[in-house]
Amino acid sequence: MPARDEGPLAERATYKAFHMVSTRWADNDQYGHINNAKFYEFVDSAVNAHLLVAGALDESIGLVVDSGCRYTSSLAFPDVIEVGIKVDRIGNSSVTYGFAVFRRGTAVPAAIGHFVHVYVDAETRRPKALPPKLRGVVENLKAD
Repeated sequence: MPARDEGPLAERATYKAFHMVSTRWADNDQYGHINNAKFYEFVDSAVNAHLLVAGALDESIGLVVDSGCRYTSSLAFPDVIEVGIKVDRIGNSSVTYGFAVFRRGTAVPAAIGHFVHVYVDAETRRPKALPPKLRGVVENLKAD
């Protein structure tokens, strides 16, 4: 399967919400920069914090079924970063998020990517329609 093309780097203004992350010494790898796996943790925390603050996490479980990231520059402790999030697509039971990771105060992202949540029933783990509250929150993150 061919790699998903993330297209050109999106401008900061295309992201609808930002979550600030203070990096830690332990985020650096042996090469002196933040390990690529940490970027996914930062993004997961940003999206879930946004949904939690909006009170939209109490009805469904979002499982990540697809993700991708393109790195454009490195970050390292003690950088403070901002994770920009937006929604590119809303399905019946899924949401496709776009993200960008910026060094605080910069216009060019260090990484851009996407991930897809499929929302499922907590007991059966089968897809279920997005609850109205969750749908409202992600509609407000919809990219223009």
